[in-house]
Amino acid sequence: MKPIYYNLNDLFKTLTLFDGMGISFHHHLRNGDAITNLITTEFHHRNLKKLRLFPSAIFPSYHGILTLLKADQVDTITTNYLNGPVADYFAKHGKPNSLKMQTHGGRARAFIEGENKVDIAFVTAPTVDREGRASGAQGKSACGSLGYAIEDVHYASTVVLITDNLVDALDHYQIDGTTVDAILVVESLGDARGIVSGTTSITNDPVGVKIARNATNLIQELGLIKPGFSFQSGAGGISLRVTESIKTLLRDKNITASFFSGGITKYHVDMLEEGLVKTLYDVQCFDLDAIKSIDKNPQHKAISANDYANPNNPHRIIKDLDIVILGATEIDLDFNVNVTTDSYNTIIGGSGGHSDTATDAFVSFIVTPLMKARTPIIKERVNTITTLGKHIDCLITERGIAINPRRHDLLEQLKDSHLDIVSIETLMARAHHYTGSPQKTQPKKQPIGVVEDRDGTIIDTLYTKE
Repeated sequence: MKPIYYNLNDLFKTLTLFDGMGISFHHHLRNGDAITNLITTEFHHRNLKKLRLFPSAIFPSYHGILTLLKADQVDTITTNYLNGPVADYFAKHGKPNSLKMQTHGGRARAFIEGENKVDIAFVTAPTVDREGRASGAQGKSACGSLGYAIEDVHYASTVVLITDNLVDALDHYQIDGTTVDAILVVESLGDARGIVSGTTSITNDPVGVKIARNATNLIQELGLIKPGFSFQSGAGGISLRVTESIKTLLRDKNITASFFSGGITKYHVDMLEEGLVKTLYDVQCFDLDAIKSIDKNPQHKAISANDYANPNNPHRIIKDLDIVILGATEIDLDFNVNVTTDSYNTIIGGSGGHSDTATDAFVSFIVTPLMKARTPIIKERVNTITTLGKHIDCLITERGIAINPRRHDLLEQLKDSHLDIVSIETLMARAHHYTGSPQKTQPKKQPIGVVEDRDGTIIDTLYTKE
């Protein structure tokens, strides 16, 4: 039986705390998480300095991290994604070399290979038993998969599970308890409804519908919808519209897919329950329907970030991925994609699994309007590289499609296509016809951090806001 605490102060009396220590969290409760604030507030009150933070992502509600930053108690933050007040603070006040952006697969790799050195992992776990076994699929704060916490549990020096549902024994679990050092029981982990903090409904916007139709037609022309194919899409409205179109194609053609991977939504679950796909490999549930499914459907499998996307794991799921549908804040003439910053160096997101899946998938598709708020999506050079252009295959907009010239095989397949396939330079010219040529951006200011590719290679620099 693991040590069990019901008071935060009692727990902290048992922990070895020191300036410069590394602490980690996961983000599966997303904007509904209350535990990150609970723990970071405690570190603030204890006036610990030079903290190294390793949250898998940072959401707007994580005000405890902002408090630590303003009190100058943080040395570095290593994460996969951030937006909201913490991102805004970095854009204005970030210190040199204080931020590192990794991919989901890159974070898992860095834990396993010892680059991300964590002294204490605080793992939010919706249901825990007295032996330290844990599941995200049950309990009042259920969040589904705990995929991004698994490497923290395996490789941190000390592991603390925090739960609001302690049970005597778990038959089905995602954390086996062998590396767990302590359990903290609290009244509430937060609000599970907060995991639905992004777009999780299919777009009905005419521009989005047209983009999704273009994407579906292109996928069909490339012959990618065939028995046993694999697929991943995000939770954005256009991506989900493509997913719904894939569902129709599978029905019409009487085809069964092998697997869907990544963040899972109700739309993926519907296809599993209809028998249109054999398996869902779930590293993160994006909505409450997916959470319910992972608890009841045996072929809806929770997986770790290592099994999902670690580039040095030869058995990673995404190495067998045929199709991935991704978005973009910007894309440039070399097909580099930015989903990390806006044009003013405000950090608005991060790679997550963007670069991971684009690198491994047989064909990667970017779906995006050609213009957003009268700003062209295509730049001569993106403000920040999130995913290298050599891994991006197709750009699909409402006003045409561009294929990366590196993909001679795709261009050969499409040489007789009736789709509007043009060069990316032509697409940029079409955008400028409506928006005019954009003004040159001002020189960037102080460097505050770096963007890593999944293998740890630095591919770009982050700067303070202009």
